[in-house]
Amino acid sequence: MTHEILGIHHVTAITSDAQRNVQFYAGLLGQRLVKVTINFDDPGSYHLYYGDDLGRPGTAMTFFAWPGASQLPRERRRGTRLVTATAYAAPLGALEFWRERLSVAGVESEAGERFGAALLSFEDPDGLAIEIIEQAGVEARPFWDGAGIESSFALRGFYGVTLTESEAAFSQRFLGEVMNWRQVAQEDRRTRFLIGDGSERGTFVDVLASNAMRGGTGPGFVHHVAWRVADDEAHLAWHEKITNVGANISPVMERCYFRSIYFREPGGVLFEIATDEPGFTLDESAEQLGTHLKLPPWLENSRAQIEGILPTLQLPGGETLP
Repeated sequence: MTHEILGIHHVTAITSDAQRNVQFYAGLLGQRLVKVTINFDDPGSYHLYYGDDLGRPGTAMTFFAWPGASQLPRERRRGTRLVTATAYAAPLGALEFWRERLSVAGVESEAGERFGAALLSFEDPDGLAIEIIEQAGVEARPFWDGAGIESSFALRGFYGVTLTESEAAFSQRFLGEVMNWRQVAQEDRRTRFLIGDGSERGTFVDVLASNAMRGGTGPGFVHHVAWRVADDEAHLAWHEKITNVGANISPVMERCYFRSIYFREPGGVLFEIATDEPGFTLDESAEQLGTHLKLPPWLENSRAQIEGILPTLQLPGGETLP
């Protein structure tokens, strides 16, 4: 395989309250709201994207907004067949800033260490597990400087994700033999894989073996994790490869800002492979990212109907949608 996975492209989770979600990720965590669109498969609900100044691949945390959806118990949110933690990277020495910032906002956090790196774990308002992990060298990466957070503390995209699995050996074999990722560490029930040489964003993937109950879906859950490839040629090569190993894979789907294919790894976690191009400046300038409700061309004729369904959303700059 010459078209290697480069790292995480985006992580998509579920929120029950779009406004509260904006306040948490664009406000408290200092991410830029780079795109406000709708769930292409459920046009009556928002799809929100957060990231660095341009929403570069490897920085995009995205949410399907399902207003009023019931939150399942924490043990279901930490169950098997799920991404059970999404980790951001921060410069060395940044965790005390984040501990204090979260505390002032009333968000409880827990400090710890994993494979020699300091981390802070907490939950978003829907109960989604988030981590901030210190990583050397990330201070050179671009970030969103419009949130008033100093460069030495600002988040720099993803560090990695944790997959919780009941049959971890099957997932580990798949990540190594099919995805071409290298096992680099293990402690207790956690096995770490590295994508490439680790120079890109979001290159750490942990498989956590667990006998917990099977996870569910709803607010506070990760819906899927997307892995990035550089272009359409690589994308099609992966489609062929995943097909050849016998996985049930979707056709290529047009997501406007990238193209996607979907399949489940052996443990049941939904994977997507997405192209880096064309990116979020396809239909908005860099300066105006996240300030309009953007619809795919095939739904523009239904704009009035869609806008009549969507709840009012106040953006970080004070604009109101729809």
